[in-house]
Amino acid sequence: MSDDSPFFITGSEQKGPWLITCDHARNHVPVAINGGSLGLSVCEMQRHIAYDVGAEGLSLALGKYLQSPVLCSNFSRLVIDPNRGEDDPTLLMKVYDGTFIPANRNTDAADVERRLEAYHRPYHKAYSELATSDRAIVAVHSFTPRLKGRSPRPWEIGILFAKDRRLADLTIARLQARGNLTVGINEPYDGHLPGDSIDQHALPRDLLNILIEVRNDLIGTKKEQNAWAQLLAPILRQALAATDTTKAGE
Repeated sequence: MSDDSPFFITGSEQKGPWLITCDHARNHVPVAINGGSLGLSVCEMQRHIAYDVGAEGLSLALGKYLQSPVLCSNFSRLVIDPNRGEDDPTLLMKVYDGTFIPANRNTDAADVERRLEAYHRPYHKAYSELATSDRAIVAVHSFTPRLKGRSPRPWEIGILFAKDRRLADLTIARLQARGNLTVGINEPYDGHLPGDSIDQHALPRDLLNILIEVRNDLIGTKKEQNAWAQLLAPILRQALAATDTTKAGE
């Protein structure tokens, strides 16, 4: 994989019944984008605005425990957001959580199209090829403990879903049964965003799916990422084994 490849796949030879995805894996800015800089400081690029802190490591650890392939983006969500539809107004952010993005300030439709073609569409092509009917999708994200000017977020983990709750409900029940976690149910975000990755690849084909959000201060190190993967892997296996495979809505 070159430094500016739009995605990378780990464990493509794995035969487990999952596809683990990480839409916001890295804060990398390709050289083709303003010489590899969005005009932000290193400190700003380490924030949640640029990528999902800790999510890549958690995804890779889950892939290892679930013996399944992992698809990760290789460009910052500030370059263009792969978890947004092409017509979403937040596809290319000019301001995010109080921070102005200098290299995005004067972008026009032609700039957006170039970024779609170079990064967004290749990522989703790979996603589509990996999202086979024999795999359940686990989309891994992380969230900041607190947005600027907002109240602290109490959840350690959130389970998000749209109309298909088959896998989500069983996972939520098992997490809550532990008794030591505050589990967000479609928190800290709503589970259905038209045009997002799950909406594009899972819902139209009735593929089992779940989106997991872990608070990023809990997965900042490889040790923490591995510990969460060890916690989640058996819960996901149990949930999948108990899931009614009847198509959602039937």
